[in-house]
This record gives sequence, C-alpha cells and structure tokens, in this order.
Amino acid sequence: MDSCPRASDDAPTPRSSVVGRGRLGTALARRLAEAGWSVSGPHGRGHDGGDADLVLLCVPDAAIADAAAAIAPRDGRLVGHCSGATTLAPLAPHEALSLHPLMTVTGPDSVLAGAPCAVAGATDRARSAAEALAAALGMRAIRVDDADRAAYHAAASVAANYLLAVEDLADRVAAGAGLDRAALGPLVRAAVDGWQDRGAAQALTGPVARGDEATVARQRAALADRLPAADLELFDALTAATARLAERAHRDVASRAGAEQARVAAGSASC
Repeated sequence: MDSCPRASDDAPTPRSSVVGRGRLGTALARRLAEAGWSVSGPHGRGHDGGDADLVLLCVPDAAIADAAAAIAPRDGRLVGHCSGATTLAPLAPHEALSLHPLMTVTGPDSVLAGAPCAVAGATDRARSAAEALAAALGMRAIRVDDADRAAYHAAASVAANYLLAVEDLADRVAAGAGLDRAALGPLVRAAVDGWQDRGAAQALTGPVARGDEATVARQRAALADRLPAADLELFDALTAATARLAERAHRDVASRAGAEQARVAAGSASC
C-alpha cells in the first residue's frame, strides 16, 4: 500500500461519464464538474458509456460486472469502479481502474478533498488515470494491489463500522446508568485522537491497562444484570482484546526502557 505523487495539473482531462445515481455517484459527478472535467451523468445502470473516454461505475459491488458488461468496449476507453473490496477482475475486458474514497459519503454535497482514496489500475495508463481522478477531487491517492483489497477494506470496516457497534453498546449501557450519548463524546474523541497520534498501545488507558481486575469484575457483574447474553459476550471479547493490547503496550515500554539503558551504557563506556 503506497502513497502516490499527485498527478500533474497540466495533464488533459478525459471526457468522463459516471454510472450510478446513489450518494457516491452524485457526489463524484458534481465534484469532477467543479474541478473542470467534462462529465456526463450520473447515469442509471445499463448506460453504455456514450462518447466518454473514462467511465466510472458507482454501483453496488454485486452490480459491477453487469454494469461493466453494458459499457461498449472501445479502443482507449477506461472503465473503473469505486468499490473498496472488489478487484479489477469484474471490469474485464475493459482497461480497468478503481478509485475508492476512504471516507463516508452522505450525498451530493459531500466534500471529498483532503480524504485518502485507494487506487489501482490494470495498466500504467489506467493507474495514472485513477491518480489523476484523485488529484482532481483533492484526494490523496494510495495504491492498493488486488491481492490486498479485501484486507484493506476489512481495516476500513473495523475502523469505522465496527467502532460504531462498540459505541452503540457504550451508548445503551450509559443510558441505563442515566447518561446521554453527549457525555461520552469527549472521551471517544480523545481516544480516537490518541490512537491517531500515538497508536493504540500507547494511547490505551483504563482499568484493563492498569491491571485492575477487581474494577473490571465489578463492571461485568453490573452488566450481567442489564445486558442480553450477546452483548455480554461482546463485552467479554472486548475485555480480552484490550488485555492483549495492554500486554503489548507493557512489552513496548519494557523494550524502549531496555534500549535506553543500552544507549546510556554504550555512552558511558565510550567516555
């Protein structure tokens, strides 16, 4: 997974067509037009590409192959999709590319500039076109090979979708104790900021990180009377995962301390 240099602003922009009238298709068509690209659409599925040199499919993963098959093959035409988990294979026989914004797109007014996006291309030309798309949208292109697509998308799902499942559990537990969601907001933001700045191991705090088993046991006992079994299983799984993270954090601290001692000893020996 490699970051890409920004495409040249002097490169000519291809005639482009967007297929897919959902949130992403409408947002991409609008942002590309604002960037000065010649864009038609968003069109419905079944559009044949018209006279476009580049056709971008913003359709569900399961519909990519059918949407690509509807595009008339033409020498020099590029066809791309915007899926995170899908390889380039469903776009065959077209010269294929992909661009997946690593962000939540809520509608046509979504601002894409500044966000990263995963790009790929079946040829150097196709990959360069994907990077030019990213540059026009103000996004930071990151190359992700087909072999890594599913893992890349899994990371995104854990970071965003699964995080919300955990926060939903916290929300419901807090509500039972008389707290609203807003009371947890600063704590969540601080935790995410710490993870972004220092990584999870160094940002970890709380009773599991301190080895305070008595407090964790009291928490679990309280939740056992308030949560269904499935939620209690989630709490137990999260406690176990946090304990593994705390062990890693402790090893990291010990490793850094050992390295510092070795450095100091080496400095003393040279005096």
